[in-house]
This record gives sequence, structure tokens and C-alpha cells, in this order.
Amino acid sequence: MLVLTTVAFEGLAITTIAATMAQSLQGIHLYGWIFSAFLLSQLIGTLVIGQLVDKRGVFTSLLVSFSIFVLGTVVAAVSFDMHMLIAGRALQGFGAGALITCIYTCVTLHYSDALRTQILAAFSMAFVLPSLIGPYLAGLIASYMSWRFVFWIVLPLIGLALSLTFRAFRALQLRQVLTGPAQQADSKTLHAIVLAIGTGLLLTGLGMITDWTGILLTLGGLVVMIPQMRILLPKGTFAVKKGLPATLVSRGLYVACYFTTESFVILALTEVKGLSADLAGLIVAAGSLSWSAAAWLQAKLDVRDQGYGRKGRVMAGIGIMIAGTVLVILALLLSEGGIILILLSQMITGFGVGLANPTTAAIALQHAVPGKEGDMSANLQFVDSFYMGVSIGVGGALIALSETLQWGLSTGVVMVLTLQLLWVLFSFLASLRITELVHQEHHPNIQSKEKLPM
Repeated sequence: MLVLTTVAFEGLAITTIAATMAQSLQGIHLYGWIFSAFLLSQLIGTLVIGQLVDKRGVFTSLLVSFSIFVLGTVVAAVSFDMHMLIAGRALQGFGAGALITCIYTCVTLHYSDALRTQILAAFSMAFVLPSLIGPYLAGLIASYMSWRFVFWIVLPLIGLALSLTFRAFRALQLRQVLTGPAQQADSKTLHAIVLAIGTGLLLTGLGMITDWTGILLTLGGLVVMIPQMRILLPKGTFAVKKGLPATLVSRGLYVACYFTTESFVILALTEVKGLSADLAGLIVAAGSLSWSAAAWLQAKLDVRDQGYGRKGRVMAGIGIMIAGTVLVILALLLSEGGIILILLSQMITGFGVGLANPTTAAIALQHAVPGKEGDMSANLQFVDSFYMGVSIGVGGALIALSETLQWGLSTGVVMVLTLQLLWVLFSFLASLRITELVHQEHHPNIQSKEKLPM
């Protein structure tokens, strides 16, 4: 939980001070890459470490992940130009994705299926405190000290997390099953790198989509990305086949909706509604609180129905998110006011994602093949970061288009949020094809031949 808290704090804090950093290093034209570098390397980190976990064990993978994250933090803190900062953010992204993959793998290995929804609910608490104080604290540090200290204060936290978990991870006995010949592992790593390059082309092109160069870069990025996605994602993902593919597609879409909505609602509150950044952050933080409450609720319900109601909880959560997204669009369409409606919408949407997110993770982890737990953990992190990154990139392109055509920022934000409504509607349709597995630890009286089919 401390690892997750540290990673979450860093991500939320950087959102607040990104403009200050870019101006300080005379690199405002590279502003977007503060986030894109983190995202693209996170994709690589989740997939590469997912392979390493299965091949070398979680303890070795954890040490590698910690080291890369710390190195990236130090590089970013001492950056003397924008390119060095972007390099540090890339290392941080790799390490962050790798760390979370290690944690999900340990949940799969160390906890029975009956307990996974409860530990995943506990993990949601790791995001509450960073959501409440991260942006505000980062703003204070940058204003009265230096933005560099926002990076430095992360190091003691990550060091404490390592000291607390060192013996437990070392003692955790993993089944050392090789993922296959070294060439196969190297091939998957190469595909991850190519996918990151293609995603970079796509995001760059979306940022300049009103120009022919942007259109060509966007199309080129898609051409590079799609074959890699077919290789790296479970078979049947593009067809949204029943079972794991549908689970991952549904999860990726509603996660993209939630975090993209959160990012652009902050923009609307500050630039359209005229609120201060700290107050806007507190309004959005209400969603984190309701997320945590819903996560604990689904854990209690999972114990009560012994896992039989997981699909229903996912569908209910996504349905609640649909209502919250519609409400925030209506609130932004109001020429004046609407702040209370926006606050309410964030609480509703946060509750919905809190109900669905731990549940889809638990369903996906049920599909993990023994010895391949790292792959499944990497798949979860992949869909979260990839779908979210693409959604935010498309949102940025819509804002740029709205500004170019002089439609106004408010119109651009409404266009972005309308797109998020489409994502969450598609997510609901995909959730209809989710299938559950009920393991014997949930039902000890059920013999193996009586297990529910996929």
C-alpha cells in the first residue's frame, strides 16, 4: 500500500507542477512529453517485468523495479534541461509500471481468490490520501521551495516501503516456471518497445491533428500499434470474446473514462468556472473518497455471495458511472454555476469505478495460468495505462481542435466528456460478455469437476 501511495502521490503531484517545471527548464513546447514519456515507458515496464517475474521470481523483479524508479526520480530531480527531465520521467514510468505489476502478481500468488477482492479494496485506500493532499502539497512546495523537492520527498517513502517488504518478498516462495526460450521473452520485450513507439507517434500526431503532418503521424502510429496489440494482448481482445478478453476491454474503457474525465474536469473548473487549482482538486478528490467506500462495499458483498455476484457488481458499477458522466456533462453545459452538480457527479462516478475496478481485477486474476501470474498482472496494468493514455491524448486533440476553430475551451471540454460517455457505454456492452470462475477456496464442498465453466 505504501508503494502504491508513493506512486499515486508522484503522479498526482506532477500534474500540478508540470507547467512550472516546463517553464523553469525553458521547455514549454515539450510540456506534453512530461506525461507521455511516463505513459509509454510504463507500458514497457509492465510487460517486461511481467515476463521477468515469471522467469526470475517476484523478489528479483521487485529490486529491479525499485532501482529503476529511484534512478528516474533522482534524474528528474537534478534535471538541468527538459530532455533530461523527460528521460527521468521515462525511467519513473518504467519503474512505476513494474512495481505495480509485482504487487498484483503477489496478490495472485499469496492470497486465495476469496481474499483478493478484500486486499484489492484495501489497495484503493492507497490512492485516497494522495488524491486529497498530493496536488495541494505539490503546489505549496513548488511555490515556497522548489519543484525539485517534489521528487526528493518521494525517496524516503520508497525506501521505507522497500525496508518494510524486503523480508516478506524474499520469503515468498514462487514457483519458478520459465515462460519459454529466451528468444520468446526477448521477442515480447521488443513488441512492447515497438508498441510504445507507435503510441508515441499516435499521441504526437493527435497533438497536431489539424495539420497534415499530424494526420500522417496518427495513421502511422495506428499502423505500428495494432499488430503489436494483437501480439501482446490476450487472444480475442479485438473481438471482445467472452471471458478474459471482454473483462480487459470493459476495464480499460471505464478506467479511461474515469481518469480522462477527472483530468478535464479540473481544466474546466479552473479555466471555465474560475475556481482555484486547490479547490478544483478537492472537488475531484471527492471521487476518490467514494471510490474507496465502494471498494470496501464490493469486498463485503463478495464475501457474502462467495464470488457469484461479481459480474453483476461490475455491470452495476459501470451503470453508475454512466449516470455520473451524463451529470457532469449537463453541469458543464450550464452557463453559470453547476459546481454542486460537478461535485455530485464526481462522487457518483467514483463510487461506480470503485465498485467495478477491484472486481474486474479479481475476475482477471482468476484466469491466470500457474507460472504465468506475471503476465496476467502485466495485462491488467497494460489496459489501464494504455486505454487511459490514448483517451487523454484524443481529449487533448479535441481541445486543440476546439481552440483552432475558435469554438472555445468550454465546447472542447464538453466534446471530450461526451467521448468519455461513449467509452463507458461501450464498456457496459463489453461487460455483458464477462464470465466468472468460482474457485474451490470459495466453495470447498464443490469438487473440481463441478467448477463453473468459463
